[in-house]
Amino acid sequence: MSVAEEIVLPTPATRPRTILVLGGGGMKGMAHIGVWRALQESGIRADAIIGTSIGSLVGGMIGGGLGWREMQEIAVALTKDDIVKVNRRAVIFGGVREDAVFMGDHFRRFIERTLPIKNFSESCIPFRVNAVSLVNGEEVWFGTGAREDVPLPEALYASSALPIYFPPARIGDDYLVDGGILNVLAIRSAQAWGAERIIAVDVGSEMVPPDPGYFDRGMVAIHERVLSLTLQVQRRTRLESYDGPPMLYIRPKIGHLSGWDFERTQYFLEEGYHAAREALTREAAA
Repeated sequence: MSVAEEIVLPTPATRPRTILVLGGGGMKGMAHIGVWRALQESGIRADAIIGTSIGSLVGGMIGGGLGWREMQEIAVALTKDDIVKVNRRAVIFGGVREDAVFMGDHFRRFIERTLPIKNFSESCIPFRVNAVSLVNGEEVWFGTGAREDVPLPEALYASSALPIYFPPARIGDDYLVDGGILNVLAIRSAQAWGAERIIAVDVGSEMVPPDPGYFDRGMVAIHERVLSLTLQVQRRTRLESYDGPPMLYIRPKIGHLSGWDFERTQYFLEEGYHAAREALTREAAA
């Protein structure tokens, strides 16, 4: 890690002054790495991080002390096969009884070998991630000031376990899925933590006309479309009703792309960087 990339550790406090919120969005979340690069180059200090889904994974890497160059190398080398392994029993007759189309353990192993730390207590910055309970329908928080009794890789898997695609994480008697189902951009949670300033990175989808033949791809494609619509409405509602502390809102121009696009990683990285630089410039001029 270079001097320019060195993470400035916050003074331990129950109320972090500046909280970086990294939202969910599948592979588009690689843009978070570009944003982190811009923040580091600008000398912006985050006192804590809240991550959802892919944002939880990037937050875990930051908490593990990885610099943006190291994270960028991981992102560029990432392939679909690293994360996705088809559950063959889900694609044969009777597969509708399976809990997901992809293998959860395969994704877990990727998280475990990518993270430099294994527990929240090892994180060099206060860090929280969210998941959703399928048992009681409530949001579940892991990390600083919340539940730290679960290994970090398992908490990140739970935060990223998008229904139908990945099996729920079974933790105790609970079944947990992707935190974005209820809270894809956790700005209200940052406010509740006591933030005086929020930096929110929104990599969620926009509703654009589907490609010809899109719906011929079957129920998974239909599920993806419904989920995109639901998350878009959720995100817009939260942003329009926001009345918390000052917020630097960073929205990379990637919302029209798929969260399963493994071919545009470099583009996502660059768009995250440029969007953050533009947002910082607008803030300085205001």
